[in-house]
Amino acid sequence: QVRLVESGGGLVQAGGSLRLSCTASGRTFSPYAVAWFRQVPGKEREFVSSITWRGGSTYYADSVQGRFTTSRDNAKNTVYLQMNSLKPEDTAVYYCAARQVVSGVYDTWGQGTQVTVSS
Repeated sequence: QVRLVESGGGLVQAGGSLRLSCTASGRTFSPYAVAWFRQVPGKEREFVSSITWRGGSTYYADSVQGRFTTSRDNAKNTVYLQMNSLKPEDTAVYYCAARQVVSGVYDTWGQGTQVTVSS
């Protein structure tokens, strides 16, 4: 069974940067795609970005387009989320998730990492 572990969260001032990592362990990791989501207490989980594991195609929510960049290191079974020009509204718990097939759902989730952006 695959396990996803996020790291890299923390407290940063508005305008600053953070890089989150999502590392997979367990059996061979070869998903169709890995995504980042975020959630604020009392609100629905929000899609942030995704990347296909083989081709490296990336997709972003409008709210982070141009500020966030997702990348992957297949050899390390790791996906990154580089977050620049952070805003207080980016404050949330960030989760990574994997889905196995193009038409599937994200069925493997990490435990989340807190990102707090102070104004």
